[in-house]
Amino acid sequence: MSNFRPVAADKAALRAELRARRDAWVAEIPPAIREIAFGIAPAPLAALMRRASAIAAYSPVGSEANPLRLLAQATAMGCRTALPHVAGRADSMRFIAWRPGALLVAGPLGLTQPDAAGRDIAPDLILTPLLGFDRALNRLGQGAAFYDRAFAAFPRAIRVGIAWSVQETETIPVEPWDASLDAVLTEREWIAGPRAQQAKTA
Repeated sequence: MSNFRPVAADKAALRAELRARRDAWVAEIPPAIREIAFGIAPAPLAALMRRASAIAAYSPVGSEANPLRLLAQATAMGCRTALPHVAGRADSMRFIAWRPGALLVAGPLGLTQPDAAGRDIAPDLILTPLLGFDRALNRLGQGAAFYDRAFAAFPRAIRVGIAWSVQETETIPVEPWDASLDAVLTEREWIAGPRAQQAKTA
């Protein structure tokens, strides 16, 4: 019998494992600590934010790491800010102008998002959610490919994963269309690849 296992099957199993691990780990964090995590950008990310003209983040779902205080910091720096908008699973994701504290509406897949009538923004820095990452900066998402398509649409944007440290795994299975990250920020550290390092100093 062949030992071949499709990458998709490996990803599905890893998603389930990492989602359960993240949920259990975050449930143990005291609410006050969870509230202040990701509150201030470390110096390398702050440098990228200062250079960006438009920054996209996301409204967290469940136990996802919350980047909205980072987005508030970006707003204070004078950056334009945006959140994703999804119409349906088959549609491409838009980034719509949004400022922290502004109205969000219910969307599909449990999302909260800006109203569809908002103005589209082309980000040059994207703070992205994920289920898992590895030290090679490969990203494992939910499987709908919204972010892979967004990364392809904005290839020059710096891609920064926002995650809890417990979401790190030794290896993420990679398929040809998967886009890697330029950096990952956890509550413990900043992990940067060459593109993020070059952009910070350019």
